[in-house]
Amino acid sequence: MVSRIPPPEDGDDSRPQRSRGALALVLVVAVAAGVWLLNDRDPGTATTATDDTSASSPAASPSAEPSSGSTEPSTDPTADESPRATSTSGTSEGVQPEPSSTQEPEAPPTIDPDSGLPTVYLLDLPPEAAETVEAIERGPPYAYDKDGSTFGNYEGLLPDFDRGYYQEFTVETPGSSDRGARRIVEGADGELYWTDDHYASFSRILL
Repeated sequence: MVSRIPPPEDGDDSRPQRSRGALALVLVVAVAAGVWLLNDRDPGTATTATDDTSASSPAASPSAEPSSGSTEPSTDPTADESPRATSTSGTSEGVQPEPSSTQEPEAPPTIDPDSGLPTVYLLDLPPEAAETVEAIERGPPYAYDKDGSTFGNYEGLLPDFDRGYYQEFTVETPGSSDRGARRIVEGADGELYWTDDHYASFSRILL
């Protein structure tokens, strides 16, 4: 007697369900393995690529220049200034002003090394002193009889030389009824000395 295996009852699908569950499990494992492989790559490569992308982006760069169509005005306060605008000297750079033709003479040395006396320029003396120097250069006759006479240097204020080395000349004093107290004394070598207090003091005249 041959026994028959009874056919599965309707609704008994346990085997196909187990097959589908196994397939789903395999898919989950495969996806997990793929994700693990992706995450297992060198993280520095991904970071470098990200950094390169950020560096090449104009928006990420702080020094990126604005577009050529920008009309924003410059905030530099010296942008519109030029050397000519800031110059206050009134002359071009590198050009020196011409010296004045009426410059005053330099101050003379304080002490004459030859006589030890203070010095004075003839131009700084009263104009009558220059007139007397002109008369000395012309020679006699002189305006006063005593002009050209020997000055004895009894006060000893001038360098010591033999008698007859010095001659004295009158420098007129406006408003004075006599020769006054102003004199020019000339040495034999042509040096000139000025006194305005009748030989009480002297200065060496510089022409």
